[in-house]
Amino acid sequence: MQRCKVYLQDLNGNTFSKEGKLIGYDPSYDLAILKVDVEGDKLRPALIGTSHDLRVGQSCFAIGNPYGYEHTLTTGVVSGLGREIPSPNGRPIRGAIQTDAAINSGNSGGPLIDSHGHVIGINTATFTKKGTGISSGVNFAIPIDVVLRTVPNLIVYGTSVSNRF
Repeated sequence: MQRCKVYLQDLNGNTFSKEGKLIGYDPSYDLAILKVDVEGDKLRPALIGTSHDLRVGQSCFAIGNPYGYEHTLTTGVVSGLGREIPSPNGRPIRGAIQTDAAINSGNSGGPLIDSHGHVIGINTATFTKKGTGISSGVNFAIPIDVVLRTVPNLIVYGTSVSNRF
């Protein structure tokens, strides 16, 4: 089982690290599930929204650690819905949310939230200008409704149902 260091922040603003264990991965959606034991630590779970009623033009925000800069928030709008982008295993990710909120190295895996603070997607990719590695400003997130359908199988089986056969 793969392990990693996970950084967390409690309700008092204290940052600490714990060991995380990879318990599930779906390369078709570029999603991973980490288990972190945090007994006794005061943490607040993210507010989960829905992606089924998103509208092009609505505000959204990407949270992450781009290039190691902690607690970074970028702002943008939902630029498109139902996009198809390549996944790490070469299969297309269908239904992706397109946004102009900056998603750089370190933002992938972080939340895309709406103006009410609800998670509407998981940041996953940015298109880069060919041969330069420079972001084109066209960024993508996995819709939270897809994430919520995928996560239970990742927890139980370590992979999505479609990857088990």
